[in-house]
Amino acid sequence: MATSSPSQRIGVVGYGHLGQFLVERILKDGAALGLTLAFVWNRNSEKLKGLVPDELVLRDLSSFADRRCEVIVEVCHPQIVKDFGSHFLSKSHFMVGSPSALSDPDLNQKLRQAAQQHGNTLYVPSGALWGGQDIQRLNDSGGLEALFIRMSKHPSCFRLTGDVLSEWTEGEGRRVLFKGSVAELCPLAPNNVNTMAAAAVAAGTLGFTGVQGEIVSDTSLSDYHVVEVEVTGPGGFSVRTVRRNPARLGAVTGSATYNSFWNSLLVCKGHGGRVYLC
Repeated sequence: MATSSPSQRIGVVGYGHLGQFLVERILKDGAALGLTLAFVWNRNSEKLKGLVPDELVLRDLSSFADRRCEVIVEVCHPQIVKDFGSHFLSKSHFMVGSPSALSDPDLNQKLRQAAQQHGNTLYVPSGALWGGQDIQRLNDSGGLEALFIRMSKHPSCFRLTGDVLSEWTEGEGRRVLFKGSVAELCPLAPNNVNTMAAAAVAAGTLGFTGVQGEIVSDTSLSDYHVVEVEVTGPGGFSVRTVRRNPARLGAVTGSATYNSFWNSLLVCKGHGGRVYLC
């Protein structure tokens, strides 16, 4: 006679659009999939009133271990990854929704060591990256020579540090905001280039300094984001993909990425003490 496996307890850190989507899916569909919501944390806990059952609200993130989670999902800001990532990995698997934080080589190494030490997996969701596993396979076989990613969005969809896009006018068309290494790009646009960060993880031999990225402001893109990926391998091998992700004006995350994150969460069953693209 078959026995049911124990439910997997999930903690969600962040309650923006993506966090809210994940919380609602876990509450609605989790039981049938073996998932239970253990806690929700948000910087402003008042935002959770009436939306999340009070017993599931975690007001002090430093007490996360009391909720005994199998997986903790961060969907808020790279600073949380920096402040709590290694602590999360000491107690559970950790899905980092802000992998741009991994562009910091010291933090990257610290989290990898924590995963290895505690036998828990650091999961990096593919997000809007198309073909991430193929990039990883080419990388692991020693055939990945170059990787370039261009992300084009309406200017209202960017959240940049500094004054790179401080002024724009509707109808101005296309403007390249930055082109260079993903390592340089992540601090400039920490909330917008997680797709590039996931690609840098997949392309481990190139890493954040070797993978090249470009962000483009385009006022004609009022209905979707565009992600272009160009992969170069040996002997003239190349692949170019173009992904159009429907998105409202002002949306940091395209609509198709929400389901991508949900599917990534379903993969987080434990893959040993390492980094795993999901």
